Amino acid sequence: MASGEKTLTVVALGGNAILKPGQEGTARQQIENVNETMRQIGKMVLSDTYKIVVSHGNGPQVGNLMLQNEIAKEEVPSHPLDVCGAESQGFIGYMLSQSLDNVFNQNGRGDIPVATVLTQTLIDEDDPAFEDPSKPVGPFYTEEAAERLREEKDYDMIEDAGRGYRRVVPSPEPLAIVEKEPIRQLLAAHTVVIAAGGGGIPVVREGDKLLGREAVIDKDLASEQLAEDVGAKVLLILTDVESVYLNYNEPDQKPIDRMTVDEANDYIEQGHFARGSMKPKVEAGIKFVESGGKKAVITSLDKVFEALDGETGTTITK
Repeated sequence: MASGEKTLTVVALGGNAILKPGQEGTARQQIENVNETMRQIGKMVLSDTYKIVVSHGNGPQVGNLMLQNEIAKEEVPSHPLDVCGAESQGFIGYMLSQSLDNVFNQNGRGDIPVATVLTQTLIDEDDPAFEDPSKPVGPFYTEEAAERLREEKDYDMIEDAGRGYRRVVPSPEPLAIVEKEPIRQLLAAHTVVIAAGGGGIPVVREGDKLLGREAVIDKDLASEQLAEDVGAKVLLILTDVESVYLNYNEPDQKPIDRMTVDEANDYIEQGHFARGSMKPKVEAGIKFVESGGKKAVITSLDKVFEALDGETGTTITK
């Protein structure tokens, strides 16, 4: 790396960076969690080694908005899922950008600008996911309420592990970040950018129009697409474990320090990574490296620098 050149890195935050398991989800709790998270991210920027784009999840927040919609539906009109996604991007982005700005000011670097970009993610109207909705969203319902929603709103509903019935929606593949050019311009102006929250708002292009769709894009795959679109060299995926494991939660579980794309694909075929947990993270890492990225790193928030230096975490390379 040339002297003074910073490594453009997309940092994909896991849900525990904003809301921890067992918490109610109050604004105060989320702000406290965000402050802890942004202190770590701020260190990356203040090190003058990394140029950062931050992405984040929004699952619990969207679920709460959908529950609020359901409770208040007799008083105010409810919003569709794409609008709920936009709402969650807004308030999470507000928390993240304000917190990071505070970190910079407290370290005498108030000259570093921060911006949240409300982000749309382009998808294909003919994506096979629309024929097989599989992503649970929102609150739990009784069987009777689920049947009513099937009839009244044409929702796809499934029984979820004995806990009740939930709506399922498509989870299509991301094709492009609609706001990639403004994000590039902000990065060129040395701005720390927060974008693609919750995988971005799913949109399709019909002629000369963009139209929202009720779907959920996997946040790790959307973060990878964001990294491709802005030309990042590193994709850093932060989760609640220090490394990716073989035989996770088994007596013989073993952390993976490094794996090539071929090795990672072999592990996926062998069924080592859970579909709704580690698998999309590994898949995102594979796609990023195959598209020309230098490396993808998967680790926990408290091990960022050690993992980027190859001392811990899981690194995927060509």
